[in-house]
Amino acid sequence: MKKFLKITTILLIAIIIVVYIRVANSKKTFETCTIHNIEDISKTDFTKHKTVVVSASSLYESDMIKTLLQGENYRDAWATKVKLPIVFLDTLFGGVEIIKEGGGKQTHSLRIQSKKDGVVYTLRSINKNPEKLVPEFAKTLKLENIVIDGISSQHPYAAPVVARLSKAINVPHTNPRAVFLPKQKTLKNYNEKYGNRLFLLEYETEGKVNWTSYKNVTELVDTEELQELKMDLKTQLKIDRKSLVRARLFDLIIGDWDRHTKQWGWAVSQNDSTYTAYPIPGDRDNAFFTTSGLIPSILTNENVVKELRPFQKDIDYMEGLIYDFDVYFLHETPEEIFIAEATYIQQNLTDEAIESALRYWNDELYALYAKDIAAKIKARRDNILVLAKEFKRVLDTKPLLEKPLKGSDREDVDENKLKCFEC
Repeated sequence: MKKFLKITTILLIAIIIVVYIRVANSKKTFETCTIHNIEDISKTDFTKHKTVVVSASSLYESDMIKTLLQGENYRDAWATKVKLPIVFLDTLFGGVEIIKEGGGKQTHSLRIQSKKDGVVYTLRSINKNPEKLVPEFAKTLKLENIVIDGISSQHPYAAPVVARLSKAINVPHTNPRAVFLPKQKTLKNYNEKYGNRLFLLEYETEGKVNWTSYKNVTELVDTEELQELKMDLKTQLKIDRKSLVRARLFDLIIGDWDRHTKQWGWAVSQNDSTYTAYPIPGDRDNAFFTTSGLIPSILTNENVVKELRPFQKDIDYMEGLIYDFDVYFLHETPEEIFIAEATYIQQNLTDEAIESALRYWNDELYALYAKDIAAKIKARRDNILVLAKEFKRVLDTKPLLEKPLKGSDREDVDENKLKCFEC
């Protein structure tokens, strides 16, 4: 027995040493796309081209040891060649102007507005730079690559597929499409940072001009602005709970675990003196989120990072998928609504709709991932009534909020409105 323990200890130490050396020797932290059909982009006039053949990133290339430690994930998707349209800001939608730079801790983005009709769009970078998320201790130990490589768990072209799935069940979407933005004079001071990169071009979830299918919309707002409206309009403003429940159940089906407050916009519709806010889901970076390998398996344990749920045929821990956002907006929502919306999804998210959505990808991406992802979507769809009841059960165990909704930054919310939207 002592000999066995000694050998086991030596093996564990050896594994730890190998893991550390392998991870610490990964130097790269960020990389943009690779262009395959043009040899020298510095000498290329992109106005003479309509499309470009690119791969999103080679940063996530792996060998056997790295795959064992950090998982296979969607590495091949990042490296796969795709043909994408080239866009120029002076001709896009009849010409657009840059409103402001945005983005979160990983994403670079530019908010742009059409000069023709005032509709606001966003260019969101497909390549992520999560360096801001790397803890200081990880930098000191040269373990940044664990965080950086985690982006390989995201499918770079998931969002356009999700939009097509959304359409089948009448869940709003921002109509994202992948594009290549070459360096150009219209980018001005943003040329170096944003030029020659891949982006998702999509509608912005905030703005004065309505691009949604909802009628009589006065404005598109974020959650913080919705709270401000609630304080002014009080009982005159309500949210459409059925739409939000349907959207949240759809999140379960596509494995989008990252649905915090800032991932939502709202279309505010007026009917005489009353107003209804309809949710608009945005930012689908983590749809179809997958993990494998030794390190991700540890991180996705429910006792480590409970929100980080991998996309499998079933949901292993519903507790991690319910946010303060859900408590705030869906408090005391009847179970009948959850059941009705789950039934609607089950009836309308057909096998044909799933197949059609996945066909957005080119043949290479489709061959790599369509069968596996379709099987998971169908399994969750078939089980959505059970999942809806479990979502409702867990939601009902959550206490009302005692501090401002994370991500809204509101500090002056009325004490009752602090707890939930309809309190």
